[in-house]
Amino acid sequence: MATTTSTPASSSGARVRVQKFGTFLSNMVLPNIGAFIAWGLITALFIPTGWIALIGDNAFGYTLEEGYTYGFVGQLGGWEGTDSVGIVGPMITYLLPLLIGYTGGRMMYDDSTRGGVVGAIATMGAIAGASVPMFLGAMVMGPLGGWSMKKLDALWSHKIRPGFEMLVNNFSAGIWGAILAILGFVVAGPFVEQFSKLASNVVDTLVDNGLLPLTSIFIEPAKILFLNNAINQGILTPLGTTEALEEGKSILFLLEANPGPGLGLLLAFTFFGRGAAKASAPGAIIIQFIGGIHEIYFPYVLMKPKLVLAVIGGGMAGVATNVAFSSGLRSPASPGSIIAVWLSTPAGSFVGVTLSVVAATAVSFAIASFLLKLDRSTDEGDLAAATAQMEANKGKKSSVSGMLGGSAAAAGPVRSIVFACDAGMGSSAMGASVLRRKIQQAGHGDVTVVNKAISSLDDSYDLVVTHQDLTDRARQRTPSAMHVSVDNFMGSPRYDEIVEMLGTSSGTAVADEAPAAAAADVLSRDSIVLGGSARTRDDAIAEAGQLLVAAGAVDASYVEAMHEREKSVSTHMGNGLAIPHGTNEAKGAIRRSALSFVRYDQGIDWNGKQADFVVGIAGAGDDHLALLRSLAMVFADESQVARLRAATTADEVLAVLDGVTV
Repeated sequence: MATTTSTPASSSGARVRVQKFGTFLSNMVLPNIGAFIAWGLITALFIPTGWIALIGDNAFGYTLEEGYTYGFVGQLGGWEGTDSVGIVGPMITYLLPLLIGYTGGRMMYDDSTRGGVVGAIATMGAIAGASVPMFLGAMVMGPLGGWSMKKLDALWSHKIRPGFEMLVNNFSAGIWGAILAILGFVVAGPFVEQFSKLASNVVDTLVDNGLLPLTSIFIEPAKILFLNNAINQGILTPLGTTEALEEGKSILFLLEANPGPGLGLLLAFTFFGRGAAKASAPGAIIIQFIGGIHEIYFPYVLMKPKLVLAVIGGGMAGVATNVAFSSGLRSPASPGSIIAVWLSTPAGSFVGVTLSVVAATAVSFAIASFLLKLDRSTDEGDLAAATAQMEANKGKKSSVSGMLGGSAAAAGPVRSIVFACDAGMGSSAMGASVLRRKIQQAGHGDVTVVNKAISSLDDSYDLVVTHQDLTDRARQRTPSAMHVSVDNFMGSPRYDEIVEMLGTSSGTAVADEAPAAAAADVLSRDSIVLGGSARTRDDAIAEAGQLLVAAGAVDASYVEAMHEREKSVSTHMGNGLAIPHGTNEAKGAIRRSALSFVRYDQGIDWNGKQADFVVGIAGAGDDHLALLRSLAMVFADESQVARLRAATTADEVLAVLDGVTV
């Protein structure tokens, strides 16, 4: 949630796509960081150059001198000369990639264990088909397994005879998993192995020619724009882990995680900053350096963009120091806390890693101090606005922004919220209903929530909520408002963040509803179909549209406008509901407000999401909004959705919709 200026659609879209890709990769890796840490600790302790061997304790019988048994430590570490492979190699070869593959498959199958299992099976094929750790292979085969299993299950959904569900489900997962495992073995494993070797050669070339510090020119700004996950989780972590297996450490783990650049910047603000920035910097140091939450310093750079030179310089100094001392980490340091960095540092790299943090801090502090002292302007900078910009870059509320005074609430009290969509007759009305209900239940009676078409927006609202594909257009019409992007109108977690942002208040909820209307006023029994014949999204739009035409509510040209509307932004609302409707320009083809209701027992693939209910909308005025609000409440309640699934007559559908209070 943030107040932001409008940006060109192309650059903003590219940035968002990279952010999404990076977030997707990090969502596979970060839940399993505990396993990486466990592997790193075991490696640090039990390999021949680990801490126990360095200390030397013959009671464990691990001495490297010829003639001694390696004993317990050697067995765990899989030392050469023992009859054990240990647990270091198997963990990085099998455990870590399988965890990533399982997580990726589960993510792509709506958090289903079934998707995770097939993703892990597919990943196993890639593991067996390569001689390097298959982290990149897991990031490909895991999601592929979950996504493809979901698509296959949709083909025979609701077609399995009762009593055969378990048989079909188990064998389909087993058969498809086996096919994907073979595909991973034959294609993914060898391909990713060659890619890993090529990327490793590139890194070696940079190191050999003293060019590795230059990576900070890209990595440090990317961090501030939240674009670094794609590089860090997609390239640095997999390559670093492979290098750590071979060399016992990797410098790649420190290219992004070094806390020194941020520490130096915050120290400069502590001594030479002004106002809120100076006051908040000491507290931010604790969160950044000890807690490892680097995003706490991003607003300081966004407030004064030239300070990016300081963190770039600090990053380069840290990388150069690690190159000079040939130091690195055994495993990823996440979060980027000095504690996590030290815990991941092998014995021989402790001095180099520590000096790299010191060097990065010193250089960043020196550059930032010089730039702050050089800045003689009386403008101390707007830290609150910069924090809001940081949250806009991140795409969600920051967990640490409150201590900077830069949360969305800092921009002023929110009293008016508008939910905007392309036409203003469908998705915005339903999204506004869900959000309004949450705000009312939280007791914020002085907050109004309305819905409008983007074309009719003016810059008088405090907060604008839009589909993520429409946010840039909304910003152009409401530049001073805070903007929140959602991709699921019915159950977006952003709604809860908005309610949390509003804080505590009292009062009786305000009703911004249209006058209540019976469902039958805009949804006739003849416009309700409980067994739709369409099998594709476009056919479903046509089927819902033709019902509106048959009811005399719209001209035939309105159906084409429904297809045009779908090309710009999806009308899938989430929770199995799609509400196709015409463009704003097609309102002239509407004779009266009406809805059509079609249920598809086998589901429709709606841009990768399943739609079981399709509601066609024609809104001439506001008389259809009450029913849309009823629909929103129904589809936010699983028990009501179950009643719609079980309905056998049009009257039962109307009874469900009329029975919901909005």
